[in-house]
Amino acid sequence: MEIPTPKKNPFSAQMDLSKFEKASEEEKKQQDVMAQSSTFFRDGMKKLLRNPLAVLSLLILVFVIVLMIITPRMVPYSYSQIITVGGQRDKAAANLKPFEYSEKEQAYMQETGEKLFPHILGTDELCRDYFIRVVYGTRVSFLVGFFASLMVLAIGTLYGSISGYAGGRTDLIMMRIVDIIYSLPDLLIIILLSVVFRETGNFSKIPLIGGLGTNMVSMFIVFALLYWVGMARLVRGQILQIKQNEYVLAAKSIGASSGRIIRKHILPNCLSVIIITTAQQIPSAIFTESYLSFLGLGVALPMPSLGSLANTA
Repeated sequence: MEIPTPKKNPFSAQMDLSKFEKASEEEKKQQDVMAQSSTFFRDGMKKLLRNPLAVLSLLILVFVIVLMIITPRMVPYSYSQIITVGGQRDKAAANLKPFEYSEKEQAYMQETGEKLFPHILGTDELCRDYFIRVVYGTRVSFLVGFFASLMVLAIGTLYGSISGYAGGRTDLIMMRIVDIIYSLPDLLIIILLSVVFRETGNFSKIPLIGGLGTNMVSMFIVFALLYWVGMARLVRGQILQIKQNEYVLAAKSIGASSGRIIRKHILPNCLSVIIITTAQQIPSAIFTESYLSFLGLGVALPMPSLGSLANTA
C-alpha cells in the first residue's frame, strides 16, 4: 500500500530546504568577514609601541636590569670587599675619586705590568668600590620593590575580590577593617617590629631572607600587613561595578560557583587597573626601603642599599 505524501500547508512558517543549494567554498570565503581575534597582551603591546616615551622607559628599565645581572660577573670586586694590593690591605685606597688609583695600586701596576680594574665611581672610607656597591644596592632595591608589589597584589586582590563580590554586611565589616589599617603609622610599626625581632627572632639561618637582617624582614611583614589596603579598595570598587553586568548574572543563573565567576569573568576585566596599580607599588616600595635604609632601619650592613649609600655619600 502506497503511503500518501502529506501536502505542505501553504501557511506554514517552515522553509522548504529542497529549494536551497549548498554554498561553494568560494562563496563561503566571500561571506567570511570575521577578523582575527586580539588578546589582551597583544592590544597592550600595540598601545605600548605607539608611545615613544613608554618604549624609551622600557628600554632604560631593561638596560638597568641587564646591568644589574651582568656587572657583578665582570667587576672583580664584591660589595663588601676591601681593596687589597698583593694580598695586603691598601689603606690609601680610601675615598678615591672616580677612575683614580692609590699609590700602591700604581706601583703594583708598574712592577707587574698588570692592569687593575678601575674604580669607576671611586671608593668609600672603608676602601670598598663604589660602583659595585651601587649596582648591588640597585639590585636590592629593585628586588624589594618587586616582591613587595607581588605581596600587595596577592593580598589586596584576594581581599578586595571577596569584599566586593560578597557585598552586604561582609563588605561592610571588611571595609571597616581596611579603614582601621589605614590609620596605623607604618614607620612606627616597622621600628617596633625591628626591636621585637632583634630580641626574639633569628632569621640568619633562613636562606632567602637571612642576609637581609631583621629590619628588612620587619619591613616585608609591614608590607604584608598594611600596604595592600589601597589595592583592596580599588579591586573592590571594580568588582562592585562589574558584578552587575549581564554576563555575570548569566554565569550565576547556570550555577557557576562564586570562585569561578570571580576568576573567569570579573578579575580578567579588572586586569588593566590591577596591572597599573601594581606597577605604581614598585617605586613606592623602593622609596620606602631606601628611606628606611637611610635611617639605618633597612638592609643589614654590609649589604648596600640605595638609601644607605645616600647616607654615606
